[in-house]
Amino acid sequence: MSEAQQTDVEGETQNLTLVQAVRDGLYGEMERNEDVLVMGEDVGKNGGVFRATQGLYDEFGDDRVIDTPLAESGIIGTAVGMSAYGLRPVPEIQFLGFIYPGFDQIVSHAARLRTRSRGRYTCPMVIRAPYGGGIRAPEHHSESKEAFFVHEPGLKVVIPSTPYDTKGLLASAIRDPDPVMFLEPKLIYRAFREEVPDESYTVPLGEAAVRREGSDVSVFTWGAMTRPTIEAAEDLAEEGIDAEVVDLRTLSPLDEETILESFKKTGRAAVVHEAPKTGGLAGEITSTIQEEALMYQEAPIKRVTGFDTPFPLYALEDYYLPEAARITDGIREAAEF
Repeated sequence: MSEAQQTDVEGETQNLTLVQAVRDGLYGEMERNEDVLVMGEDVGKNGGVFRATQGLYDEFGDDRVIDTPLAESGIIGTAVGMSAYGLRPVPEIQFLGFIYPGFDQIVSHAARLRTRSRGRYTCPMVIRAPYGGGIRAPEHHSESKEAFFVHEPGLKVVIPSTPYDTKGLLASAIRDPDPVMFLEPKLIYRAFREEVPDESYTVPLGEAAVRREGSDVSVFTWGAMTRPTIEAAEDLAEEGIDAEVVDLRTLSPLDEETILESFKKTGRAAVVHEAPKTGGLAGEITSTIQEEALMYQEAPIKRVTGFDTPFPLYALEDYYLPEAARITDGIREAAEF
């Protein structure tokens, strides 16, 4: 799906940052459906650690914007029970690195409720969590562990990269009958603004967006890595390398059709993500391409990723994260093989 196919919502707009689009999306869905509620640590009176829920408490009250104890397992477990009985909770985990105490509730209960009950119950909940590095945060605040959740059947995994997509994808996630991990790249929470419609709209889950069309090499990415990847592609255009940039947006279900269509056009590919290389989604994307489009392949698929180390502190953070220069080198290597 190209960007031109997304932006057909008419009416008044606001120039929003990504985190403001989160808040706008939550407000719209809570106003639309009284079964939608927000819960988490400091999401109420304080408005959340990144102010993503600011003002919702005053608007909807403490029965729909619930400040919880510091207990991730309890937050997610309570949301599972609420979901089973007809509510649509949106629990916030302050940072993805804090989610591990709630991991059992996610994979053992939320993801399995539909199959365990033979379809009698579904689990319509959205677990929001800021994720990724680049903001000079301490330990456990910068993990990029989306692959954990993609590996679990029954979960959808969504990662927006623009304010417009953030509001539309969040609306789709909240309306979905099954649990969704909605991971927000905090590095770009306030990095730029975009026109976002005031009215309610959705961006479909499971559909990638072609951010830049090209003919020489396909580059697949998501989240905060989308902007430096586009920057790298523009730099390479001056060298005569025409890179196509595909923002996956939803990692589960993966838009294999768009991935394969792009790869069959170019015959070459790179995958960019900030998570560690081993076990990262780049391996799954590479395998999908080789299983379904091997005869189109002209070169090894290049992975440009974080390193197989714990996320470093401060001094090495910029070195760990793929940035435009390293992405440019990776794309060039795939294109010139």
